[in-house]
Amino acid sequence: MKSPAAFYWTIGIIFAAAAIGLAFYWDHSVAVFMTNHQTKGMHNLMRNVSRFGDWPGHFLVGLAGIGVAWARGSKKWMRIFLAMLIALAIAGLAGRAIKVTTGRARPSVKSEQMWNGPRWSDSKYHSFPSGHVDASLGFFAVLLLANWRIGLPCLSIPLLIGFSRMYLGAHWFSDVVCAAVLGILSAALVYRFVLSKTL
Repeated sequence: MKSPAAFYWTIGIIFAAAAIGLAFYWDHSVAVFMTNHQTKGMHNLMRNVSRFGDWPGHFLVGLAGIGVAWARGSKKWMRIFLAMLIALAIAGLAGRAIKVTTGRARPSVKSEQMWNGPRWSDSKYHSFPSGHVDASLGFFAVLLLANWRIGLPCLSIPLLIGFSRMYLGAHWFSDVVCAAVLGILSAALVYRFVLSKTL
């Protein structure tokens, strides 16, 4: 009899592959929709979401969480917040490595060639994947796995961040979906090797 873990991993891989394929197919449609529904107020709101939704904000939340847990004497929550920070770092670093080596042009860049190879410093070609989303989802997916009652509502944060990145023309839909997959994978690995035996 196959283990439940193998079954869930298989289902997850199939679902992720389907989501990624559909995301690439819908890239231009989503970009056109975002372009056609721009308003000044919404643009300013999404710019602030992106500004505060980057990894430094998550890092500060994680550190604050560790501090509160320590003050309350909760080793369990100290481990959870530490695991969230580890997943944040893994997803962020992996995303950064992919980003600079693939050189995908952002939707706002007028380029005939979509994938341009290694671009170490030109952020206009650092579209794939979304660094905001992979870090945020890695961070909050650990919380979901550790305590779904708290983690599930918190998933609205990376969803909003992903929407903001597409609305601002910083990322394609597939950048966001692939970043989400990377974040979830990072969280699953961290949960498996850091948290699962201690909770």
